[in-house]
Amino acid sequence: MRAHGHSINEIRQRLMQKRQHSYLRDWVYGSIDGAVTTFAVIAGSLGADLNLMVVVILGIANLLGDGFSMAAANFLGTKTEHDEYHFYKTFEQRQIDEAPAGEREEIRQIFINKGFDGEDLERIVERVVSDKKLWIKTMLQEEYGLAASVRSPWVAALSTFSAFLLCGLIPLVPFLFHVRSAFELSIASTGLVFFLIGSVKSLWSLQSWWKSGFLTLLIGGVAAILAFTVGRLFRSFG
Repeated sequence: MRAHGHSINEIRQRLMQKRQHSYLRDWVYGSIDGAVTTFAVIAGSLGADLNLMVVVILGIANLLGDGFSMAAANFLGTKTEHDEYHFYKTFEQRQIDEAPAGEREEIRQIFINKGFDGEDLERIVERVVSDKKLWIKTMLQEEYGLAASVRSPWVAALSTFSAFLLCGLIPLVPFLFHVRSAFELSIASTGLVFFLIGSVKSLWSLQSWWKSGFLTLLIGGVAAILAFTVGRLFRSFG
């Protein structure tokens, strides 16, 4: 991440900008699961010695079915965060109207725990309770640990679904085009996807790009090996 300036104007402008929500988690979650599950379906199917057309059908079914399922689950989960936020916001609004003295004391205790006392404490309490929106926002963050704002469930779901389709399609491409040694090429391309996902993810962490890439590759590889092994076992019992 590029260092930002620290002049008074730069700091003011930066803090006044509308905060953009990060959907990196949703994209990484969808991309890894898309690549893992699609390749696991392929590996399991080939391990069971199924027809290549069946492999393709199962792979496409996984892409659309599991991808939509993940997106829907992410949508509902993120929407629940919205519902929770608005529930507690409405509750605090009612509490402030019905018991303002008690809610004021809660604000006071919050800032006592932050190390304020004396005139500084009374001044900041007065400032917070004089603005009802600020009062409610402070209570939501400090009492319930909620974020200042919540993410869009639509964007979260779309991020997961698009990443799932994009990365989940890659293991299937060699079979769609009937490429020679399709399984070997699928292994190589899927491994590369795992490594790239981990490497890109490292841009937002303190872990080196190659460690993050290798860890993601390792996790995906274990899932693929398990799926292939299960397919082989079913084949031996068939």
